[in-house]
Amino acid sequence: MTSFRQKLHGSFLLQTLLLTFLVLALFGPLLNLIIWTVAESWFFPHTLPSQWGLKYWSQVFSPYSDVSGSLSISVFIAVLSVIVCLLISIPAGYALSHRSMPCRAFFMLLFLIPQAFPNLTVYMNVARLFYQWGLNGTIAGVVLVHSVHGLMYSIWISVAAFSALDPLLARASRNLGAGPVYTFFHIILPQAAPGLIAASIFVFLESLDEFTATFFVGAPDITTLPILLYTASMSGNYQVSSITALILLVPSVLFMLVIHKFMRPEMLSKLGK
Repeated sequence: MTSFRQKLHGSFLLQTLLLTFLVLALFGPLLNLIIWTVAESWFFPHTLPSQWGLKYWSQVFSPYSDVSGSLSISVFIAVLSVIVCLLISIPAGYALSHRSMPCRAFFMLLFLIPQAFPNLTVYMNVARLFYQWGLNGTIAGVVLVHSVHGLMYSIWISVAAFSALDPLLARASRNLGAGPVYTFFHIILPQAAPGLIAASIFVFLESLDEFTATFFVGAPDITTLPILLYTASMSGNYQVSSITALILLVPSVLFMLVIHKFMRPEMLSKLGK
Protein backbone atom coordinates (compact mmCIF):
# COMPACT_ATOMS: atom_id res chain seq x y z
CA MET A 1 0.00 0.00 0.00
CA THR A 2 2.86 2.36 0.87
CA SER A 3 4.63 1.54 -2.40
CA PHE A 4 1.46 2.28 -4.35
CA ARG A 5 1.08 5.66 -2.64
CA GLN A 6 4.70 6.52 -3.34
CA LYS A 7 4.26 5.65 -7.03
CA LEU A 8 1.05 7.69 -7.18
CA HIS A 9 2.74 10.64 -5.50
CA GLY A 10 5.74 10.38 -7.82
CA SER A 11 3.50 10.25 -10.89
CA PHE A 12 1.49 13.27 -9.70
CA LEU A 13 4.70 15.20 -9.01
CA LEU A 14 6.07 14.38 -12.47
CA GLN A 15 2.82 15.46 -14.15
CA THR A 16 2.84 18.70 -12.15
CA LEU A 17 6.43 19.44 -13.18
CA LEU A 18 5.69 18.73 -16.84
CA LEU A 19 2.55 20.88 -16.77
CA THR A 20 4.45 23.73 -15.06
CA PHE A 21 7.22 23.52 -17.68
CA LEU A 22 4.65 23.56 -20.49
CA VAL A 23 2.87 26.60 -19.04
CA LEU A 24 6.15 28.47 -18.59
CA ALA A 25 7.29 27.59 -22.11
CA LEU A 26 4.00 28.80 -23.61
CA PHE A 27 3.17 31.82 -21.49
CA GLY A 28 6.58 32.80 -20.08
CA PRO A 29 7.62 34.86 -23.14
CA LEU A 30 4.15 36.45 -23.29
CA LEU A 31 4.34 37.37 -19.60
CA ASN A 32 7.77 38.93 -20.12
CA LEU A 33 6.36 40.86 -23.08
CA ILE A 34 3.47 42.19 -21.00
CA ILE A 35 5.82 43.24 -18.18
CA TRP A 36 7.97 45.19 -20.64
CA THR A 37 4.91 47.13 -21.85
CA VAL A 38 4.39 48.63 -18.36
CA ALA A 39 8.04 48.86 -17.31
CA GLU A 40 9.35 52.43 -17.27
CA SER A 41 12.68 51.43 -15.73
CA TRP A 42 14.12 47.90 -15.71
CA PHE A 43 17.83 47.24 -15.47
CA PHE A 44 20.02 44.31 -14.52
CA PRO A 45 20.21 42.71 -11.95
CA HIS A 46 16.64 43.56 -10.89
CA THR A 47 14.20 40.67 -11.38
CA LEU A 48 11.25 43.02 -11.85
CA PRO A 49 11.03 46.62 -13.09
CA SER A 50 12.03 49.26 -10.59
CA GLN A 51 9.45 51.66 -11.99
CA TRP A 52 6.05 50.83 -13.42
CA GLY A 53 3.76 52.98 -15.54
CA LEU A 54 1.95 53.60 -18.81
CA LYS A 55 4.27 56.29 -20.14
CA TYR A 56 5.25 54.30 -23.23
CA TRP A 57 1.64 53.41 -23.97
CA SER A 58 0.82 57.12 -24.16
CA GLN A 59 3.83 57.64 -26.41
CA VAL A 60 2.80 54.82 -28.74
CA PHE A 61 -0.78 56.09 -29.12
CA SER A 62 0.05 59.77 -29.25
CA PRO A 63 -0.83 61.67 -32.46
CA TYR A 64 2.88 62.20 -33.11
CA SER A 65 3.81 58.52 -32.84
CA ASP A 66 4.85 56.41 -35.82
CA VAL A 67 2.80 53.44 -34.59
CA SER A 68 -0.59 54.67 -35.81
CA GLY A 69 0.77 55.38 -39.29
CA SER A 70 2.59 52.05 -39.45
CA LEU A 71 -0.55 50.24 -38.29
CA SER A 72 -2.63 51.93 -40.98
CA ILE A 73 -0.12 51.00 -43.67
CA SER A 74 0.08 47.42 -42.39
CA VAL A 75 -3.71 47.00 -42.43
CA PHE A 76 -3.99 48.66 -45.85
CA ILE A 77 -1.34 46.35 -47.36
CA ALA A 78 -2.92 43.30 -45.71
CA VAL A 79 -6.39 44.14 -47.07
CA LEU A 80 -5.01 44.68 -50.58
CA SER A 81 -3.12 41.38 -50.34
CA VAL A 82 -6.34 39.60 -49.36
CA ILE A 83 -8.19 41.12 -52.34
CA VAL A 84 -5.44 40.11 -54.79
CA CYS A 85 -5.26 36.57 -53.37
CA LEU A 86 -9.04 36.12 -53.48
CA LEU A 87 -9.26 37.35 -57.07
CA ILE A 88 -6.81 34.59 -58.01
CA SER A 89 -7.70 31.84 -55.58
CA ILE A 90 -11.50 31.81 -56.04
CA PRO A 91 -11.47 30.86 -59.77
CA ALA A 92 -8.28 28.82 -59.36
CA GLY A 93 -9.59 27.00 -56.29
CA TYR A 94 -12.88 26.21 -58.00
CA ALA A 95 -11.08 24.85 -61.07
CA LEU A 96 -8.56 22.84 -59.03
CA SER A 97 -11.32 21.34 -56.89
CA HIS A 98 -12.31 19.22 -59.90
CA ARG A 99 -10.19 16.08 -59.95
CA SER A 100 -10.61 15.79 -63.72
CA MET A 101 -8.60 18.97 -64.34
CA PRO A 102 -5.40 18.21 -66.32
CA CYS A 103 -2.09 18.66 -64.45
CA ARG A 104 -4.03 19.33 -61.22
CA ALA A 105 -1.29 18.00 -58.95
CA PHE A 106 1.33 20.08 -60.77
CA PHE A 107 -0.61 23.32 -60.29
CA MET A 108 -1.27 22.51 -56.64
CA LEU A 109 2.45 21.99 -56.02
CA LEU A 110 3.26 25.11 -58.02
CA PHE A 111 1.78 27.29 -55.29
CA LEU A 112 4.02 25.61 -52.71
CA ILE A 113 7.22 26.66 -54.50
CA PRO A 114 7.57 30.00 -52.61
CA GLN A 115 7.77 27.95 -49.39
CA ALA A 116 10.37 25.54 -50.80
CA PHE A 117 13.27 28.00 -50.76
CA PRO A 118 14.78 30.16 -47.99
CA ASN A 119 12.83 33.41 -47.76
CA LEU A 120 15.95 35.52 -47.41
CA THR A 121 17.38 34.37 -50.74
CA VAL A 122 14.05 34.71 -52.53
CA TYR A 123 13.30 38.23 -51.28
CA MET A 124 16.81 39.49 -52.03
CA ASN A 125 16.37 38.51 -55.68
CA VAL A 126 12.81 39.84 -55.73
CA ALA A 127 14.09 43.18 -54.40
CA ARG A 128 16.68 43.31 -57.20
CA LEU A 129 14.03 42.66 -59.85
CA PHE A 130 11.58 45.13 -58.31
CA TYR A 131 14.30 47.79 -58.25
CA GLN A 132 14.72 47.37 -62.02
CA TRP A 133 10.95 47.57 -62.53
CA GLY A 134 10.48 50.60 -60.28
CA LEU A 135 8.43 48.68 -57.69
CA ASN A 136 10.96 48.82 -54.85
CA GLY A 137 9.79 51.03 -52.00
CA THR A 138 6.18 51.12 -53.22
CA ILE A 139 2.89 49.87 -51.80
CA ALA A 140 2.28 47.94 -55.03
CA GLY A 141 5.59 46.08 -54.71
CA VAL A 142 4.94 45.10 -51.10
CA VAL A 143 1.39 43.97 -51.91
CA LEU A 144 2.66 41.84 -54.80
CA VAL A 145 5.28 40.06 -52.74
CA HIS A 146 2.85 39.55 -49.85
CA SER A 147 0.24 38.18 -52.25
CA VAL A 148 2.66 35.67 -53.77
CA HIS A 149 3.47 34.47 -50.27
CA GLY A 150 -0.20 34.34 -49.25
CA LEU A 151 -1.38 32.49 -52.36
CA MET A 152 -0.28 29.19 -50.85
CA TYR A 153 -2.81 29.58 -48.03
CA SER A 154 -5.61 30.99 -50.15
CA ILE A 155 -5.29 28.47 -52.99
CA TRP A 156 -5.05 25.36 -50.86
CA ILE A 157 -7.84 26.39 -48.48
CA SER A 158 -10.04 27.49 -51.40
CA VAL A 159 -9.54 24.12 -53.09
CA ALA A 160 -10.54 22.40 -49.84
CA ALA A 161 -13.57 24.69 -49.46
CA PHE A 162 -14.86 24.01 -52.98
CA SER A 163 -14.07 20.28 -52.72
CA ALA A 164 -16.21 19.97 -49.58
CA LEU A 165 -19.36 21.22 -51.34
CA ASP A 166 -22.27 18.98 -52.28
CA PRO A 167 -22.21 18.75 -56.11
CA LEU A 168 -25.89 17.74 -56.19
CA LEU A 169 -26.96 21.30 -55.25
CA ALA A 170 -25.18 22.81 -58.25
CA ARG A 171 -26.55 20.05 -60.47
CA ALA A 172 -30.07 20.69 -59.22
CA SER A 173 -29.68 24.41 -59.92
CA ARG A 174 -28.63 23.69 -63.50
CA ASN A 175 -31.50 21.23 -63.97
CA LEU A 176 -33.97 23.91 -62.86
CA GLY A 177 -32.73 26.20 -65.64
CA ALA A 178 -30.13 28.35 -63.89
CA GLY A 179 -27.04 29.26 -65.88
CA PRO A 180 -23.46 28.48 -64.80
CA VAL A 181 -22.76 32.06 -63.69
CA TYR A 182 -25.93 32.25 -61.57
CA THR A 183 -25.23 28.83 -60.08
CA PHE A 184 -21.68 29.78 -59.16
CA PHE A 185 -22.54 33.08 -57.48
CA HIS A 186 -25.80 32.02 -55.80
CA ILE A 187 -25.24 28.32 -55.00
CA ILE A 188 -21.56 27.42 -55.00
CA LEU A 189 -19.93 30.61 -53.70
CA PRO A 190 -22.19 31.03 -50.61
CA GLN A 191 -21.46 27.44 -49.59
CA ALA A 192 -17.71 27.99 -49.93
CA ALA A 193 -17.84 31.34 -48.10
CA PRO A 194 -16.71 29.99 -44.68
CA GLY A 195 -13.59 28.46 -46.21
CA LEU A 196 -12.88 31.61 -48.22
CA ILE A 197 -13.24 33.70 -45.06
CA ALA A 198 -10.73 31.44 -43.34
CA ALA A 199 -8.35 31.77 -46.30
CA SER A 200 -8.72 35.56 -46.19
CA ILE A 201 -7.87 35.61 -42.49
CA PHE A 202 -4.76 33.49 -43.04
CA VAL A 203 -3.58 35.82 -45.82
CA PHE A 204 -4.38 38.90 -43.74
CA LEU A 205 -2.43 37.66 -40.72
CA GLU A 206 0.47 36.49 -42.88
CA SER A 207 0.68 39.91 -44.52
CA LEU A 208 0.24 41.78 -41.24
CA ASP A 209 3.13 39.87 -39.61
CA GLU A 210 5.42 39.70 -42.64
CA PHE A 211 8.81 41.27 -42.00
CA THR A 212 11.43 39.88 -44.39
CA ALA A 213 9.57 40.67 -47.63
CA THR A 214 8.65 44.17 -46.45
CA PHE A 215 12.20 44.84 -45.30
CA PHE A 216 13.80 43.98 -48.64
CA VAL A 217 11.07 45.30 -50.94
CA GLY A 218 9.51 48.20 -49.04
CA ALA A 219 12.08 49.64 -46.61
CA PRO A 220 12.90 52.43 -45.95
CA ASP A 221 9.92 54.04 -47.74
CA ILE A 222 7.29 51.61 -46.44
CA THR A 223 7.24 51.22 -42.65
CA THR A 224 4.86 48.54 -41.38
CA LEU A 225 4.41 47.46 -37.76
CA PRO A 226 6.94 44.58 -38.02
CA ILE A 227 9.51 47.01 -39.46
CA LEU A 228 8.79 49.46 -36.64
CA LEU A 229 9.10 46.65 -34.09
CA TYR A 230 12.48 45.67 -35.53
CA THR A 231 13.71 49.27 -35.53
CA ALA A 232 12.59 49.86 -31.95
CA SER A 233 14.16 46.64 -30.66
CA MET A 234 17.45 47.29 -32.47
CA SER A 235 17.62 50.75 -30.89
CA GLY A 236 17.07 49.24 -27.43
CA ASN A 237 13.57 50.63 -26.94
CA TYR A 238 12.10 47.37 -25.63
CA GLN A 239 8.98 49.05 -24.26
CA VAL A 240 7.83 50.33 -27.65
CA SER A 241 8.80 47.08 -29.39
CA SER A 242 6.88 45.06 -26.78
CA ILE A 243 3.76 47.21 -27.16
CA THR A 244 4.02 46.88 -30.94
CA ALA A 245 4.38 43.11 -30.63
CA LEU A 246 1.31 43.00 -28.39
CA ILE A 247 -0.67 45.02 -30.95
CA LEU A 248 0.30 42.44 -33.60
CA LEU A 249 -0.61 39.58 -31.29
CA VAL A 250 -4.18 40.71 -30.55
CA PRO A 251 -5.63 40.34 -34.10
CA SER A 252 -3.83 37.01 -34.50
CA VAL A 253 -5.54 35.56 -31.43
CA LEU A 254 -8.96 37.01 -32.34
CA PHE A 255 -8.82 35.85 -35.95
CA MET A 256 -7.66 32.38 -34.96
CA LEU A 257 -10.83 32.04 -32.92
CA VAL A 258 -12.81 33.02 -36.02
CA ILE A 259 -10.87 30.50 -38.14
CA HIS A 260 -11.68 27.79 -35.61
CA LYS A 261 -15.36 28.54 -36.19
CA PHE A 262 -15.26 28.58 -39.99
CA MET A 263 -12.78 25.74 -40.68
CA ARG A 264 -15.16 22.78 -40.58
CA PRO A 265 -13.77 19.23 -40.15
CA GLU A 266 -15.16 18.09 -43.50
CA MET A 267 -13.35 20.95 -45.21
CA LEU A 268 -10.07 20.23 -43.42
CA SER A 269 -10.26 16.62 -44.56
CA LYS A 270 -10.16 17.87 -48.18
CA LEU A 271 -6.83 19.69 -47.78
CA GLY A 272 -4.27 18.21 -50.12
CA LYS A 273 -6.80 15.98 -51.90
